[in-house]
Amino acid sequence: MLMRTDPFRDLDRLTQQALGTPARPAIMPMDAWRDGDQFVVQLDLPGMNPDSLDLDIERNVITVRAERRGLDADREMIAAERPRGVFSRQLFLGENLDTEHIDADYTDGVLQLRIPVAEKAKPRKIKIGHSSSRHEINA
Repeated sequence: MLMRTDPFRDLDRLTQQALGTPARPAIMPMDAWRDGDQFVVQLDLPGMNPDSLDLDIERNVITVRAERRGLDADREMIAAERPRGVFSRQLFLGENLDTEHIDADYTDGVLQLRIPVAEKAKPRKIKIGHSSSRHEINA
């Protein structure tokens, strides 16, 4: 098989791998929404070994790391399009979330985080008191 080398095509391919494309972003694609008294975050991490996932929380920053190991160097590859290496993404949370009670689950290539709203940030009713005694005001 005869193949020509096109440096511009190679540069374009490397740029797409590093920065991603709309069809295949290099970072972890994410959806996030509020569901009642909690926020739900889903990150796509297809084909990742669950043991390679790491979730750290420092103050109000969640760091998600995942690793897809490199291919066997002795293997003659015909196509190698899946990104490999260590991927990470940081989520900056507001003060109104309870980072002490985050629930994480990895199923079918999707890492799902459930982050409860802190008690102090939940809507609440405030009872209004009233005085039953009357006071005269002289003007």
